[in-house]
Amino acid sequence: MPRYSHIQQVQRSVLDKPEWLRVKYSNGETHERIKAVLQRHNLHTVCEEAHCPNMADCWGGGTATFMLMGDTCTRGCSFCAVKSGNPHGRLDLFEPVKVAKAIAELSLKYVVLTSVNRDDLADGGANHFANTIQAIRRSDANVIVEVLIPDFLGDLTSVKKIVDARPEVVAHNVETTERLTSRVRDRRASYNQSLRVLKGIKELNPSVYSKSSIMLGLGETEDDLSRTVRDLREAEVDILTLGQYLCPSKGHISVEEYVSPDKFRYYQRMAEELGFLYVASGPFVRSSFKAGEFFLEAVIRRTKPESANSS
Repeated sequence: MPRYSHIQQVQRSVLDKPEWLRVKYSNGETHERIKAVLQRHNLHTVCEEAHCPNMADCWGGGTATFMLMGDTCTRGCSFCAVKSGNPHGRLDLFEPVKVAKAIAELSLKYVVLTSVNRDDLADGGANHFANTIQAIRRSDANVIVEVLIPDFLGDLTSVKKIVDARPEVVAHNVETTERLTSRVRDRRASYNQSLRVLKGIKELNPSVYSKSSIMLGLGETEDDLSRTVRDLREAEVDILTLGQYLCPSKGHISVEEYVSPDKFRYYQRMAEELGFLYVASGPFVRSSFKAGEFFLEAVIRRTKPESANSS
């Protein structure tokens, strides 16, 4: 039985990576310190689990994205390197405190929390997200928290638990265009379900920054992408990131195209004209791209006192 029974996997000849996608990895002192802290607290990062090409760069600069609720996802999207399976409801109830302690040890001031999909839990793990945000707040109220959430099968009750915990940024990735969704994502995910979640974030709290991400190079056309970007803007998404899909293994959906840096810049201008607050677009851009974090940190810290007074 193939890993992705809902997808017809046809492996084509592997495209040679262009020069602009060749990465030089280097592990510095900060990288090793972050790794040691994570291991001590038995925590996972999406940086490692998803084989992110920016890991050495981000960790070297003191940035990491924590992945909550274990390393096993209940879904099997064709692009993702995180392992699939059934955790059978297992959950480390001390993880929120562990994450808060790790953030304090690393002196992080902007953190990103994401998770595997946990369809085995009644609320998809939304309460666990909220508990982690609250634990971070108790440890250091000045830490800016961005969360990258699953779709919770479209259940806005679960989304509300997270929004009510008052992270500064709530992200949910649409991942690809509507036409390609059934090939790229697990059958339990859908394009309209993701748009429902993104719209729900703003309906629940118009002041929170919302964010989404699209992978390019999966066979999308310019018209496909243009429609998806417009749909995201109509859902009042504030922040958009566009990055190159990189195939993790031969068992995953193959790369159709390596999009050039010039084309990424073109798509960035196209999206900016629609009124997004910020667009990060480039071959190595990912949903927790650090340039976006630097931008958001400046904006959020400028408005944080006003937000605090109105809460």
